[in-house]
Amino acid sequence: MNLSFSHVTVDYPATDGTLLRALDDFSLDVAEGEPVAIIGPSGCGKSTLLRLTAGLMSPTSGQVMADGAELREPRKATAYILQDFGLLPWKNVYANAELGLRIHKVAEPERGERTRAALEAVGLSGFEHSFPNQLSGGMQQRLALARAMALDVDLLLMDEPLSALDALLREELQNTLLNLWQQRGHSQILVTHSIEEAVFLGRRIVVMAPRPGRVVAQISNPEMGSVEYRNDPLFFDRCRQVRAALAEGGER
Repeated sequence: MNLSFSHVTVDYPATDGTLLRALDDFSLDVAEGEPVAIIGPSGCGKSTLLRLTAGLMSPTSGQVMADGAELREPRKATAYILQDFGLLPWKNVYANAELGLRIHKVAEPERGERTRAALEAVGLSGFEHSFPNQLSGGMQQRLALARAMALDVDLLLMDEPLSALDALLREELQNTLLNLWQQRGHSQILVTHSIEEAVFLGRRIVVMAPRPGRVVAQISNPEMGSVEYRNDPLFFDRCRQVRAALAEGGER
């Protein structure tokens, strides 16, 4: 899956009748199989960028292209982990995890095998009959991740997918996301506020400026791809580079 954002601008109507610009002349290319991390201050248009990529909205101006065709509606081969998890409260853990597979009409027993494997990967085996309101925030976040993992997609979009987790579990699921990408080779866009997470999971880190959102730096990170990268001095150097770009972008 190749993605291209060409001079994209997004305006939202404000309560006073004026327009609020979320993205301003945003351009970015994502190559097939490339994991890209997007980082920037709150309100800089990161979530808007994901909604555009998911085909849930259209830009005010500019174009979003997917494999050479203009993206105008959601794609079946895109999985999107929402910031608020997007869980259905009337469905139990198992039913939430298998929802995407049901929508894609995946038959049993494959649907069951993929759902159980995804729940096991995020540590939710044994909670299949529980409901979302019986889970902690971190467990709900893991369930949203399991639902995306169960799907066979060529594009994974994630909006702060691990933000509600404690540090140890967050690192464990970062490892899971890394392994998933290595096994499947999908394109990936991760929105995060964590510099370390961006460096661990992004082969390229895109730094955005405060609203209206625009790219202020793109940092190549070809060494990512190993759990041991966290202990490499280059990892810490790259984190310092991202931190400096964020500081510089905030001053512009």
